[in-house]
Parts: sequence; C-alpha cells; structure tokens
Amino acid sequence: MATNEELFARAQRVIPGGVNSPVRAFRAVGGTPRFIQRGQGAYIWDAEGQKYVDYIGSWGPMILGHGHPAVVDAVQKALLDGFSFGAPTEREIELAEAILALVPGCEMVRLVSSGTEAGMSALRLARGATGRAKFIKFEGCYHGHADPLLVKAGSGLATFGFPTSAGVPEDVVKHTLVLPYNDIPALEAAFAEHGRELACVMIEPIAGNMNFVRASLPFMTLLRELCTQHGAMLVFDEVMSGFRVALGGAHSLFQQWIPGFKADVFVFGKVIGGGMPLAAFGASKEVMSQLAPLGPVYQAGTLSGNPVATACGLATLKEIAKPGFYEALGARTTALVRGLEAVAKDVGVPLVGDSLGGMFGFFFEQELPQNYATVMATDKERFNRFFHGMLQRGVYLAPALYEAGFVSAAHTQADIDHTLEAARESLLALKN
Repeated sequence: MATNEELFARAQRVIPGGVNSPVRAFRAVGGTPRFIQRGQGAYIWDAEGQKYVDYIGSWGPMILGHGHPAVVDAVQKALLDGFSFGAPTEREIELAEAILALVPGCEMVRLVSSGTEAGMSALRLARGATGRAKFIKFEGCYHGHADPLLVKAGSGLATFGFPTSAGVPEDVVKHTLVLPYNDIPALEAAFAEHGRELACVMIEPIAGNMNFVRASLPFMTLLRELCTQHGAMLVFDEVMSGFRVALGGAHSLFQQWIPGFKADVFVFGKVIGGGMPLAAFGASKEVMSQLAPLGPVYQAGTLSGNPVATACGLATLKEIAKPGFYEALGARTTALVRGLEAVAKDVGVPLVGDSLGGMFGFFFEQELPQNYATVMATDKERFNRFFHGMLQRGVYLAPALYEAGFVSAAHTQADIDHTLEAARESLLALKN
C-alpha cells in the first residue's frame, strides 16, 4: 500500500504540483495532501486507510454525502444505456425542468460541464444581450478561470483590474472592473463613472472563495437598483451556493429579504451534478434566445448535458427537494458552527462563524469579515495549525482559510460531537 507521501512524490513527476487543481496541494497549510481512495456517507478514507469526517464534500456537490443509494442506482442505470451520445436526450429536458421549477425568475437554462464554463458563458451572454463590454466583479469572488475573470483589484475603490495569472494579456481584462465586496461607496462610484458602459455585474451572493462571507442586504439592494437604473444585468453566480444554502439557492433567500428582488442571469454548478461534471447558466426566455442556434451568442460543448451526469443530478435534486431536508441540514450545520464558537470561547481562543443551509465558514477573529481584505488579515498561522490538528484527529476541513466548508445530510450528531471534541483538543494545543 502506497503512502500519501509516496503518491504525492509520484504525482509530482507527471502532474504539475502533483495535483489537478491548485488548492489540493496543501500549499496554503503546508504538509502532504491526502490521496483519497473512497468515500461513504459523511466519511472519506485516504491511501493509508485513515478515516476522516469530510467537510469538503468535493467542494460542495456531495450534499447527500458519498454514495447515496438513490444516486448510485440512478447512475448505474444510466451507464448501462451509454456514456455519451453528442445528441439530445430526454434526461436533459428533465434536469432543466427540475432546475427551473426550483429557481423562480429563471425561465430557461443551458447545461454545460463545469462552473468555469457556465461563468464565462454567462458573461458572454450578458455582453451579447446588452451590446456592452465592461463588467464589474468583486475581489474575493471566484467565477472560474476564464481569462476575463482572472483579475485582482488595482489601487483604488473603483478601478480596472489586472491579471492574476500569467498567460492572461492585460488587453483581455481591460474591460473588467474589480471592486471590494460589500463596499457601497465603491459600487456607487463605479456606476457613476461607467454605468452606461456596463454589461453586467457578476457576484457570488454568498462568497465561498474567501471562506464564507454574505453580501449585506443594503449592498445587494443598492446593486439591484443600480443595475436596473443603468441597464446592466445582475449575474448571480451560485455555482457554490445554489441548492446548498436553500432549495432555491441564495437567490430565493434574497427574494425573501428584499421585496421585488430578482437577478437577471443565473449560474449553477456543483449540487446540480451531484458530484458529476455538470453546471448550467440561465436567464429569461428573451435573454436566452440570444444563444446559438437562436441568436448570435455562440456557446457549445461536446459533453454538455451528459446522460450519466444528468442522471446523477436529477437523483440528487429529487432527494434534496423532499420535505424537511433543508431544515435538518441547516440545523446540523448551525449546531456545528455554534459548537465551534462555544468550544473556542471555553478554551479562550477568538473564533466566529456563520452558515446558511449546508454551507459554513469560521474565522479566528472576534467579528465576521465583510470583504476579501479583512478575510486575508485574519490569523492564517493559527488556522494552519488548527487545520493540521483536526486532520490528525480525523476531521477533514478545507486546506486553506479562504475556503468555505460543507455539511451533508449524511453527517450525524455523533459526527458533529466528534468534530467538536477534536476542535477542543486542537484549540488547546494552539495555546501550548
């Protein structure tokens, strides 16, 4: 049996950094990444047979836990019919109908294979529908690794961004404005200067790539008003929060909190694929009619609407739509976060957390951060030591302080209790 270290050394000889997605390399926290062999329910096992309570859940999709019987059965049956056809199937229609039934205001969707693909397609659609080039994104929000979205903030409140990645020409991001999250003055300044030129504003309503940070209600209310006033589209990127924080995603929550609220373009992923490569973007029928073959905005994908992925997604959506599912999931997640706060207070370590549905985050601070800059100013060293303490005690958290965590329906109270005991021991070790 190969060890994690042996597998990592082997991987680094054939895969850049030894991983196929950067955060998996443990660079932020140090140490050797765990090579996972299998998962079942709320648990995963690494190459050395170590069992962990899993709070990553493949970064969100595994809302039912690993290997849910209904999902496994649906996938096995779909496999017998064929892996891929490159032609329409009835299951694509069924999944589209299921998504639309759960998201009021979204009238049509196009299925794709990844969140990155959905995000870049939504941006192209907004630009094509408005005939404008410029758009706003927010620092700390991640919308995939398409070139115009790989930007970081410049030196000002309302400024154009510059590339965060080599290989992205400055000309490609010259139309991208990057603003601080939850910053009302910066938002007002950007619209005052560029409002007539903006195709859209793209936002994670619940940011999961700077840990867990909510858009404030005043900020989101103003954002909707400014987009309407200036004819820009509001793009809700719910790749992470969609069907995670609520059955209708964060959009359904903001509709409850803000009278008359509605996004213009929607981006989904993760949960709607149930762990398979599947994502989607959608809007009104009028806007979606701009897509080929109906309109001039081109988008295509050989594996889009894959029959195995759609079977997995459909089975997942069926399970999470059952009565009481989100009440139980939310209660379990809240118990975890409140428990972490209580344990930290008892030990004498500052810790504050937040959650919605099955998504959560925590910080070694007295107050919840509201934007990327405050998240990055939190105690990184303490988090790294805590992460390894939890890992040693069989709890698998995200290996970076700026990533959200996820609870599944498979997590039990016993799992929460074990996690909190591991947290107590790990926090006590921090003080020694």
